[in-house]
Amino acid sequence: MNRLASDIKEMFQEQREFRELLVVMTRRDLMLRYKQTIMGFGWAVFMPLLNTILFSVIFTRVAKLDVGVAYPVFAYCGLLAWNLTASALRFSVMSLTANINLVAKVYFPREIFPFSAVLVSAVDFGVGAILLVGFMVYYQVPVKPTILFLPIILLVQLTFTAAVALFLAMANLFYRDVKYLFEVVVTLWMFGSSVLYPLDSITGAPGVLLKLNPMTPIIDAYRDVILYGRMPAGGEFAVLATASVAMLMAAWVTFHRSEYQFAEYI
Repeated sequence: MNRLASDIKEMFQEQREFRELLVVMTRRDLMLRYKQTIMGFGWAVFMPLLNTILFSVIFTRVAKLDVGVAYPVFAYCGLLAWNLTASALRFSVMSLTANINLVAKVYFPREIFPFSAVLVSAVDFGVGAILLVGFMVYYQVPVKPTILFLPIILLVQLTFTAAVALFLAMANLFYRDVKYLFEVVVTLWMFGSSVLYPLDSITGAPGVLLKLNPMTPIIDAYRDVILYGRMPAGGEFAVLATASVAMLMAAWVTFHRSEYQFAEYI
């Protein structure tokens, strides 16, 4: 217990000491991601918008879904939330192996790399949210007071995403085929979440799996406070919030204790 408390104290002290480096790394990653691109930050909007158009055709023309609001707003809201986590994890998984020289030769808390990937994706989320506002205006979805709960949902999602990002970055350093498995898993994960369809539309064993998916209460919480004007389902969201904090602490401590082995696997 004493060692755990000592590790946590050291981790937070290092983050405070190297906080400017985190800002620099995040700015560098943003510039690298959009450097020499025609659309720039427009890419943060392009993929969720493209998927929204595609699935809107499917679920409004072929297999109609009743979601209580215009389906494009429903789909874009879910895809925007999903892309925050998926994009952060996609860049986090290779964040250590893509910075081998820095990892091997310079000392600083290496968790800055996956944390930076999460922050960059949070910036993309903010850019993409502008289009969500446009959708809401176009489809006449009024703003509800429950939107004040939005920062808490975002904080829970960032906590959960950072925890998974630490595990993935570390695992890919030790086993380089993790990045290939991740691409398969993340695709299946999206369709196993309530990104494109409401939770109550899926029954049986798939419905149970959908409910157990940690991204489902996050995505549903966004829709609840933004589109439907109600608070998130208290029990599920509270459990996820608590579990996310526990996961982040476990991942962070494990990452911190494993740092001395990183050079051996580079």
